[in-house]
Amino acid sequence: MVWLNWVIVGYLIVINVVAVCLTVHDKRAAVKRKRRVPEKKLMLVTALGGGVGMYLTMYAVRHKTKHLKFVIGVPVITILETAAVITLICLYH
Repeated sequence: MVWLNWVIVGYLIVINVVAVCLTVHDKRAAVKRKRRVPEKKLMLVTALGGGVGMYLTMYAVRHKTKHLKFVIGVPVITILETAAVITLICLYH
């Protein structure tokens, strides 16, 4: 079971790095008026486990902080996912 924990931790690190990169890329594209990352893609990455990276980066680069979908949605998704993971860990340990 220990290897599964490492797989989960590795996955979360990778998906959060992806979330950070997408958020920074979208911010730069917005400033340069270039092609943007679709909001659906940003929310999908959040839903796949990248909420912490997305949330921290949103406020670090001040991007999407006026959109309620992100200001409320990202923390809610992250909290729900965290609760689900903790519940699963408690059930199987």
